Amino acid sequence: MRKSIRALAVTAALAASVLSVPVHAATPMKIGTCVWIGYGPFYVADAMGMFKKHGLDVQLQMFNDPALIPPAIAGGAVAGGMLTYDQVIGAVAQGDAQQVVMPIDYSAGGDAIVATSDIKDVKEFAGKKIAFNQLSPSDFLLSYALKSHGLTDKAIQPVNMTPEAIPAAMVSGSVKIGVTYEPNVSQILAQGKGKYHVVYSSKQAPGLITDVLVFPPKYIKAHPDAVKAAMESYLDGLEYMKKNPDAANKIIGKVLGVSADEVKAQMSGVHNLTLQEMPNVFAKGKDTTSFYVSGGLIGEILKAKGQIKRVPATEETFDAQFVKAMTTK
Repeated sequence: MRKSIRALAVTAALAASVLSVPVHAATPMKIGTCVWIGYGPFYVADAMGMFKKHGLDVQLQMFNDPALIPPAIAGGAVAGGMLTYDQVIGAVAQGDAQQVVMPIDYSAGGDAIVATSDIKDVKEFAGKKIAFNQLSPSDFLLSYALKSHGLTDKAIQPVNMTPEAIPAAMVSGSVKIGVTYEPNVSQILAQGKGKYHVVYSSKQAPGLITDVLVFPPKYIKAHPDAVKAAMESYLDGLEYMKKNPDAANKIIGKVLGVSADEVKAQMSGVHNLTLQEMPNVFAKGKDTTSFYVSGGLIGEILKAKGQIKRVPATEETFDAQFVKAMTTK
């Protein structure tokens, strides 16, 4: 789902362009992330000095490959990270203790399978080359789409490719189907009127692809105030986005490398969660907006693909104490 471009330089430039908020003994924190429209509140928080307001000295450490973030967390290169929930399940299943402290956003169309106009349905993927980043959320979305249409991963010819390379590959004709996310999806659709279209997207399974903020249990125990501060910074960033959409879109656009108008259009593909919505994600529910439902589906698919040997209990994958405390004040 997530790509990264020149982001450290951009983020640093944005941070330098605003007045700093004086704080004492700011706590340093590296957060692994990548460029994704749903992480907009964090980009705004970084640019507008909101981390500093909450006593944090945050560095958003950008990764070209989101699959590298979980091992970076496990190895201590970063304190925590912004991941998709399937990545958390995979890491926990392999023995890396990492827990979700807060859901960030649902992908609601921002992740998609795009194909040439002659390919109308997922069932037509059988036997065809499909480009996607293996062991990533794109891989998971494709597996879910195939399973939903009576196919398995063995029915296709996988082509391992980074998300940012997929638009060029499709335009060149080397592949007719690609799995990626914004802004790559829009770039593909813009190439020729009606030449490409979305065959399947995360909009058809709301909550199935959820972006989350993750820290190891040891870090959570040692630095609870810092974890809470990171969450509060997100909420401040989200509030700023709602009150100042034009200014926020410009900030986010600089990180994504797109115009403010494109940011506005891409926002329709994600839903950033408010604090009031977060408790439902940690509660037992009946649809994929609950980790207890989406986690079970994700775990079974990952196990069937041979990526994990066991499906971890949902309770192993999250720590809801902060959301609970912040919503029961």
